[in-house]
Amino acid sequence: MDDISPKFISFEGGEGAGKSTQIKLLAKWLTGRGVEVVMTREPGGSTGAEEIRELLVKGETDRWTPMSEALLMTAARAEHVERTIKPALKRGVWVLCDRFFDSTIAYQGGARGLGIDKMRELQDMALHGLTPDLTFILDLPVDVGLARACGREALREDREDRFERMNFAFHENIRDAYLKIAESEPDRCVVIDANRDITTLQNDLRAEVNHRLVGMK
Repeated sequence: MDDISPKFISFEGGEGAGKSTQIKLLAKWLTGRGVEVVMTREPGGSTGAEEIRELLVKGETDRWTPMSEALLMTAARAEHVERTIKPALKRGVWVLCDRFFDSTIAYQGGARGLGIDKMRELQDMALHGLTPDLTFILDLPVDVGLARACGREALREDREDRFERMNFAFHENIRDAYLKIAESEPDRCVVIDANRDITTLQNDLRAEVNHRLVGMK
């Protein structure tokens, strides 16, 4: 696999879409085919970004104004890109990221009312145009996703459920924003029906990687 340039794949979707599980399975599949992989997440993925994560995913739902939230998310992302993502790609390592700039576009731009176009401009300015080679948007009904997410967080001692606790309309707006993003960027974004079993979903992800990035057996 030395002749294949490193790829940057992001995974997006509302709460409970199963991104973490699918990233782990895809990483295992790629590793078995001789691809070196880094798995990372947002907000987080580097020391400074993980510190900002603590401010964003905990506390009261109204802890931050929409713009403060967007700026914190973007600051964490800028650190993550410079400390983790770019160095990995430079080493020839594939990057699988649980959320990237589309989350800010969907959550703060769409659901929090700051505007999708304005959030795109903010990401371009902060990241100097860095864009994933492929983005999977894992889509499922909001009620299904929230049920999954709330069940998961109930098992955690250190709850990271600030966004899950926002109202249902907020989550519906997130889903709508993601679908608009996918419609506007079909060359990069693939919408995947996440309301299916884990194996079927993973097989679809692998097929898209084969089709869009590079053929693997």
